[in-house]
Amino acid sequence: MAKDFQNQNVVTHYDEHIRKLIPGYELVHQQIDAILSTFLSESAHVLVVGCGTGYELQYLLQKHNSWHFTAVDTSSTMLEQAQQNLKMHQERVTFIHGDVNQLAETEQFDAALAILVGHFVPFKEKLEFYRSIYSRLKENTIFITYDLMLQEHAYTFNIMQHLAEQIGLQKHQSQKMIERIQQDFQLITIDDYRVCLKSVGFNTSEIFCQIINYYGFLIQKHHSLKSKNIHD
Repeated sequence: MAKDFQNQNVVTHYDEHIRKLIPGYELVHQQIDAILSTFLSESAHVLVVGCGTGYELQYLLQKHNSWHFTAVDTSSTMLEQAQQNLKMHQERVTFIHGDVNQLAETEQFDAALAILVGHFVPFKEKLEFYRSIYSRLKENTIFITYDLMLQEHAYTFNIMQHLAEQIGLQKHQSQKMIERIQQDFQLITIDDYRVCLKSVGFNTSEIFCQIINYYGFLIQKHHSLKSKNIHD
């Protein structure tokens, strides 16, 4: 059964539980911050798709006191938890209940994040999901994703299970994790993912990190993308 992100109990324990599910969770966010810091100016406006309880938002808000964010999530319970967690920074975050299509296409962002989101998007909706993000990014901007990817070998699930147990899951929890991935996640291969990105207009993408079959992608909208250091 798919996890219910509207369930208050699930949301309350989400931040604790996800660290046992996702190897290197904190390190991934540190890398995302390093990438954003390289490419964004001090007045950046960042779109966060699937903001969850607001962990990545809180991390970035604390490090960049002049950045603004628009946070989108389809779960009202998740969104309410994020708003509660980020009360101290509420003047710099606009919360939107729904998907990216709730935003006007005239609203343009300097970067977008979709962390641990894309693998939940149904196959038939993936193109529209990435197209909606593409259309709301300015030229010469970046899009960062981190998702589970479909692998050729079934044994990668066994590796994931053993790793999850090493970082805190009980045996029965790791088995449930694998069952849920196989039944409920909408996984595609890296090759199909890149085809999907290109078909909506993203020119190039590169892998900035990999842990088992979790992959982080730095995606660019324009071929002439340069970091802020090159502009300086």
